[in-house]
Amino acid sequence: MKCLLLLCGVFWIQAVCVAAADDPPNIVLVMADDQGWGDMGYNGNAELKTPNFDALAKEGVRFDQFHAAAPVCSPTRGSVLTGRTPNRYGCFSWGHPIRPQEITIAKALKTAGYATGHFGKWHLGSVQKDSPVSPGACGFDEWVSSPNFFDLDPVLSVQGKATAFQGDSSDITVDEALKFIRRCAEKKQRFLAVVWFGSPHDPHQALEADRALYEGLPVKKQHFYGEITAMDRAFGKLRGELKNLDLRENTLLWYCSDNGALPKVGSTGGRRGFKGQIFEGGLAVPGLMEWPEAFPEPKVIKAPCVTSDIYPTVLGLAGVKMEKQPPLDGMDLMPLLTGEVKKRTQPIGFWDYGQKGIATPSKAWMDELLAAQAKGEEPKDPARLMPDAGVIGQPVSVTEFPGHAAWLDWPWKLHRVEDRKTHEVSWELYNLETDPDESNVLLAEQPERVPQMQKELEDWLESVARSLNGEDYGRKVE
Repeated sequence: MKCLLLLCGVFWIQAVCVAAADDPPNIVLVMADDQGWGDMGYNGNAELKTPNFDALAKEGVRFDQFHAAAPVCSPTRGSVLTGRTPNRYGCFSWGHPIRPQEITIAKALKTAGYATGHFGKWHLGSVQKDSPVSPGACGFDEWVSSPNFFDLDPVLSVQGKATAFQGDSSDITVDEALKFIRRCAEKKQRFLAVVWFGSPHDPHQALEADRALYEGLPVKKQHFYGEITAMDRAFGKLRGELKNLDLRENTLLWYCSDNGALPKVGSTGGRRGFKGQIFEGGLAVPGLMEWPEAFPEPKVIKAPCVTSDIYPTVLGLAGVKMEKQPPLDGMDLMPLLTGEVKKRTQPIGFWDYGQKGIATPSKAWMDELLAAQAKGEEPKDPARLMPDAGVIGQPVSVTEFPGHAAWLDWPWKLHRVEDRKTHEVSWELYNLETDPDESNVLLAEQPERVPQMQKELEDWLESVARSLNGEDYGRKVE
């Protein structure tokens, strides 16, 4: 860092920003698959063993109100790559692809000289090399990826070549990411590594040693907790190796999950709802970060944040501004992280459009790809290649917004539910600070606040609908 670490107050804030521009950090973005807010030891889960996550929560930045941009996986992953709410580009639910027209964090950082790699679950398109929505097509130089979640002994796509691996999926994901990171370290090459675990997604298949830690609990929960413990172990290895490679000080390491807790086995920490719902139980996730060079002391961020914030925050640190950048829904979190501001200055919108997910049977597809490639063949199934991912369909309405939407302007959260057939709209308002389980409707008690929030939410929904119609790409819709 090209500045004094003893500076304080406003001078310290300025020092962090200047240092980031002069010597931007490496970026490592780690994400779990279906880990709820309460599925962490540091968040009060006394049954669960997560020593490495707990250590980072004590030593780094802990986000107490971190949110997934959507209550299911694929849309949230798209929000990380784009900084945009996923309905803007038609990623409505699990299995829906990203549009190839989108600017991704990998494409953006490549303009600043970063090497880029993706490792683990993709679920934003195909992992075949000829697809327009493979990790490679979306800006990643190297990738060892799965089309969806994956468990023990998986077959993964290495730059499009199906390859069999042995072991726990989280260990494999981190080991492959570390091969990339070590190569970058040897070359003194700045890098972006996106490390997306396939756990603890159902079906839960923990290693026997990890499951045995939870003997006495129901078998289903033993495997669920065992997968989280395996993630914790792999994460600890990743963090430790960054230190061994002398990269930890100037590497931004960011961890979160892609949606809220699973019913029955997962924990929302007492929030309403679960995965698949716009209530806090479906959106609140663990959030951790460290960047020791900029933030040598632990801190807790209590303001609400969202996965869409990752893109603008990272691009700001790298000094990258993309031409023709479409509208963003996330914000640069550096002012919050440095203490320049204490509250979030931009509300967060959510919109579950109500579209069904698209089946992505990862194991079957990858086993078939492995067998086909062994014969010198490359499957051309459109369902797997997704050649039409960039096609924009018939325009949707910019005055009707079916499904469940919400507008979070802390501590207030306004829900809007529109029936897909009748288009009747109902509203609910909650104060999350005093009512985190969203049980006490306060519409009548807030006669001045509600109309303004309603207008802001519907203005945002119109903007999202216009993006969905292709206006961000220059398509004119009458």
